[in-house]
Amino acid sequence: MRVARLYKIDDIRVEEDAIPQVGPGEALVRTHVCGICTGDIMGWYMERKAPLVFGHEPAGEIVSLGDAGDRADGLSTGDRVFVHHHAPCGTCRLCQRGLYVHCKTWRSTGLRPGGMSEYFVVPRENLATDTLRLPDDVSYEDGSLIEPTACVVKSLRRANVRDGDVVAVIGVGIMGQLHVALAAAAGARVIAIDRVPFRLQRAREIGADAIVNVDETNLRDAIAELTDGAMADVVIVGPGSVEAMQTGVEIAGAGARVVLFTTGTPEAQLTLSPFKLYFDEISLIPSYSCGPDDTREALELIRSGTVPGDKLVTHRFPLDQIDRAMEAAADVNRALKTVIVFD
Repeated sequence: MRVARLYKIDDIRVEEDAIPQVGPGEALVRTHVCGICTGDIMGWYMERKAPLVFGHEPAGEIVSLGDAGDRADGLSTGDRVFVHHHAPCGTCRLCQRGLYVHCKTWRSTGLRPGGMSEYFVVPRENLATDTLRLPDDVSYEDGSLIEPTACVVKSLRRANVRDGDVVAVIGVGIMGQLHVALAAAAGARVIAIDRVPFRLQRAREIGADAIVNVDETNLRDAIAELTDGAMADVVIVGPGSVEAMQTGVEIAGAGARVVLFTTGTPEAQLTLSPFKLYFDEISLIPSYSCGPDDTREALELIRSGTVPGDKLVTHRFPLDQIDRAMEAAADVNRALKTVIVFD
């Protein structure tokens, strides 16, 4: 089978590998579509794990199952599925508190060898806990949007977004667009913030009430004008830069929740005024990945049309054009979501 193996962010090779063997309680999936995540194009983040077969947004078809053992997933060969690349045990203290991403099992699980391959094995834990059968009216391409959508489901839940909140989304690439769509569906008044006209226009099309181009206006002044001085109730900081995080706090109003949706580099240090945080009672809320509850809600949001896949997927490539696909995914002026299509 063919796989895309990353050695460096600018050195990704399509190579031949043996189809992995299926063990007890596992499944072999033939990949139909796999999305390129924003994290996949972050050089410092990916290269520390290289070489690896990357890709964690796959949707495909089960072609074989290992001995059932104690597997209780109810899945069969031929089923069309979304598979989360991590899965929690579901029983530890952290899982019982809904903190799935901190579960030791969640952190140790993964697809073999990865989503950017013609076939991959789903471990027992992932199959039992966070593999979803795709309804007939959900395409493989839409199935590949479940994981990124689920990350946004978790982010907005942690931010406690409520009907009538003013939600400012800094950075409206694909994850920002998903925040716009889901926050608008929750009844929030959404302000999309970026410097790329294409992204801002698309954000307006999918639910943003207002857009702010930071190359054309002062952001703080614009938010103050749009909110009659109250500023934002929720700020989603998409970029992983310290500057973006500081900006998120600057445009936050009294009692606001500021979500740090992307990590900075390991050496980055965030400097903030405790005076402002304290007297404005601003909460800083990191939100990392997602869990089984989030993926199930994401599937329903996609199925209902709340997530407009046709407006979000802008580029499609076959696996042997993975280099072009990565270049497209990094083109902020033209791309939102780029996917690899295996059919």
